[in-house]
Amino acid sequence: MERFEASDYHDIVQVTDPRLSPDGERVAFVRKEPTDDDEYETTVYVVSAAGDGPPRQFTAEEGSDGEPRWSPSGDRLAFTSARGDADTPQLWVLPTDGGEARQVTDVVGGVGSIAWSPHGEHVAFVQRATAEERDKELDLDASEAPEYEREAPDPRVIDRTVYRAGTQYFDGLRSHLYTVTVGHAGEESEGDVTRHTDGEFDFSAPEFGDSDTLYYAVNRDEDPDDSIVYDIDALDLSSGEAETLVRTTGWVATIAATEDGLVAYPRTPEEKAAMRQTELEVIDRETGETVTPTGALDRTVAPAGFQFDGDLLYFLTPDEGALVARRAAIEDDADCDVLVSEGELSGLSVQDGRVAFTRSEWDHRGDVFSLVDGDTTRLSEVNADLLAERDVQEPEEFWFTSDENDVQGWVLTPPDYDPDEEYPLAVEIHGGPHVMWSTSGTMFHEFQLLAARGYVVFWCNPRGSTGYGEDHAMGIDRDWGDVTMQDVFAGADVVCEEYGVDEDAQFVTGGSFGGYMTAWIVGHSDRFAGAVAQRGVYDLSSFYGSTDAFQLIEMDFSTTPWEDPEFLWEHSPVAHVEDVTTPTLVMHADDDYRVPVNNGEMLYLFLRKQGVDTRLVRYPREGHELSRSGEPSHVVDRLERTVRWFDGYSDHHDVERALDRGDDGLSSAEESDAEDDGE
Repeated sequence: MERFEASDYHDIVQVTDPRLSPDGERVAFVRKEPTDDDEYETTVYVVSAAGDGPPRQFTAEEGSDGEPRWSPSGDRLAFTSARGDADTPQLWVLPTDGGEARQVTDVVGGVGSIAWSPHGEHVAFVQRATAEERDKELDLDASEAPEYEREAPDPRVIDRTVYRAGTQYFDGLRSHLYTVTVGHAGEESEGDVTRHTDGEFDFSAPEFGDSDTLYYAVNRDEDPDDSIVYDIDALDLSSGEAETLVRTTGWVATIAATEDGLVAYPRTPEEKAAMRQTELEVIDRETGETVTPTGALDRTVAPAGFQFDGDLLYFLTPDEGALVARRAAIEDDADCDVLVSEGELSGLSVQDGRVAFTRSEWDHRGDVFSLVDGDTTRLSEVNADLLAERDVQEPEEFWFTSDENDVQGWVLTPPDYDPDEEYPLAVEIHGGPHVMWSTSGTMFHEFQLLAARGYVVFWCNPRGSTGYGEDHAMGIDRDWGDVTMQDVFAGADVVCEEYGVDEDAQFVTGGSFGGYMTAWIVGHSDRFAGAVAQRGVYDLSSFYGSTDAFQLIEMDFSTTPWEDPEFLWEHSPVAHVEDVTTPTLVMHADDDYRVPVNNGEMLYLFLRKQGVDTRLVRYPREGHELSRSGEPSHVVDRLERTVRWFDGYSDHHDVERALDRGDDGLSSAEESDAEDDGE
């Protein structure tokens, strides 16, 4: 068996967005695979829900496909795709009994969040366009203006509180709601697009009730960028009149609805919302009654992926290292039965009691599954060939106590682990800070890679994490650094004692909040021989002033930079660089608008001024999702540089410091040398 390498990322397939057909017999899903250093191929596949045949490719390999959605009768599959010369996704419809996909829209802002009407004659979607584009009706039909291209403003004049996110500036773009007529199977003409909203607001989450009712969410506060309050509206398509059903609060607005007037939506308490539980509420339009099925459940609800099926509501919740599927009756404080309790679920679809889901487990990156009559069937094994050749290690779960709190952690040992030998330790800290890690998910490859390189790997869900109740999530109120460090150290102490760790060869890394914690730890302890801080928040005030998530500081620290600048400075890792001696690599993405690169620049410069071994690595074209969905060559490079940095300060690896190795050991250098030899 071969050990994992960073370059294996090029061969790892990901599956997402499972969708059951209306008869519950088939599951459509998206398959994503790297094609070269820069791009991925994303294609829709379909598989039998009974597992009696392998998945088959359903859409062409050209372009980037997503959001597969069955028509109500199951005779067509709608999906979004950017194909040919198009750089924005359009709506396509494909007959499910054979035939060619046809493009239904040609709109300037692209298509997303698609939803079929109950009779299958229309598809609703969201599109981002400027007021000028709407005035010219390019958001309805851009085919008459093939030469039109968006140009970045010069100069760029900002008049919004939040004016960029992801890797893009908004530049006047607003999200509005549309429907397009798709007719019936066999029709070849493009559909007529109708815009149903307008103005300087962002509309989202379209969901049909009956064929004449379209629900959506919109934030109409005086400054929507500085609010987590949403209206849930019902639009009567026949009259064009809309009414607000309810106002709710939360980070993400999503909706599920039934034809007979039930509407479900998430609600998070507004005060300290980042640390609070998200509940599901259901309003009955006929009676006006509102119930909270999840009211008695001390677990937060994943804000996406919930849906009705008959008299039940299905949803996902993080729960002690697993992301599980539950269902509940539509009543206050219902019993929330667990349907799928193991692994990390990332998608959920239900039809007449049948459930399709994607799940990652300790021994695979993720596959499609079904639950039919109580029996779970694995429908895909997309990485079977790769995993059959790799030595996959099984993590060991353990619980430990930190300041009288129970904390869940895991340890992964190297292949051929010998308890009588000593090994270096790699400590991984998750981002968020209010998320939860499992034994699988997006970190599967990184954990296995570090173990393959000879490290004992430790990770945990310290206070602040979701999945353990609200008190656990609230445990870092006004104190990200010391509380989390205490929990991480308590778990690492157990690993050092029980797994033969060389205490002089301990290393730490993390991204986003994990980057914050990495920098915080090296400023408060010399425990680690090396550290890699990735995409981290290092100065709370500058982060507040440059991110789209500034409310996180207000909620978690109950202050702002002008109210208590000294407090936020003391809780910023860069305030403690005078005490850093640990060699620290800093990695950041150039187009990261969640944690802008100035935070990485600041930490790097401060470390340099202190004479600490350091280096700044910046990834062009990348945003905050670098480790999860960055260009394949960048994902691999990030992993290789992390391992190289650790190796260089470990007596267990006979290599020089990364600072002295040049490009040795980097795939990018090997590819460049190969190209030079070919010339």
